[in-house]
Amino acid sequence: MSSKSAESIFVKSMTGFSRIQDSNELGDFTWELRSVNHRYLESQFKLPEKLKHLEPRLRELIRGCVARGKIESHLYLKLNSTSQELAINQEKLDQILSVATKLEANRKDIKPLSSFEILNWPGLLEASEIDLSSLEEKIISGFERAAAELVVARSAEGKRMAEIILNRVDLIDDLVEDIKNDMPTILQEYNNKLKEKLSNFNVEVDPDRLEQELVMLAQKTDVAEELDRLVAHTSEVRDTLKKAEPCGRRLDFLMQELNREANTLGSKSIAIKSSQGSINLKVLIEQMREQVQNIE
Repeated sequence: MSSKSAESIFVKSMTGFSRIQDSNELGDFTWELRSVNHRYLESQFKLPEKLKHLEPRLRELIRGCVARGKIESHLYLKLNSTSQELAINQEKLDQILSVATKLEANRKDIKPLSSFEILNWPGLLEASEIDLSSLEEKIISGFERAAAELVVARSAEGKRMAEIILNRVDLIDDLVEDIKNDMPTILQEYNNKLKEKLSNFNVEVDPDRLEQELVMLAQKTDVAEELDRLVAHTSEVRDTLKKAEPCGRRLDFLMQELNREANTLGSKSIAIKSSQGSINLKVLIEQMREQVQNIE
């Protein structure tokens, strides 16, 4: 595909990946976004418990730049240790000291607990709650950048897929042209073989009746309409790939229509050459369909 035609392609794949890292005084965070093909738009978020309230806003942002696909968004957050102050659980400390005092009163050989031993008691030290509001906007901004990078990745993959589809469309047009050019010769050869077989039976055949039968056979095996529709569909595939809006569903429909015409072409075939042409068409259509299944 020429660079000029490549520039006019707006197709996006439904697969892509992006990764954004950033930080502020509270800590570091990383966004990882992955997308795969899906019939509709489905968003899944893996967020720290304290930031789950951001999910509706994030979901709206992804809806604004992606139309289809399953999007998994994972936020990795690492807070700075200096941003967390430790506090003593006073209730837990009172319980520990109370039990220790009773033990010391009953058993004179028990040594008093040291400060170090007390501080290492599970649940005694608690990290103070951190106000993440100053980090939230930066996390949202990071998500917007990650989503934009995901769109770029999906667009790049979409162009590669479009190139494959356009290549197959060109091959289909070439095949259709070959079949169209070969059909008069195929029909003539078939008529000659039929007349030869009849002459070998040594029976008298009404020439007018034979001519009528051959005309009816030609009508039954006429594939001009199917060939014209194949070309019309390939032309529509090219036009659809140039549209800015999501086109995956439309392309999938066109693949079904192309396959239907190729099947009809095969059913009307009266020669190995035209049968092989139908098979080659279906192979190319299937190769396109595999790409289309992943287009937004």
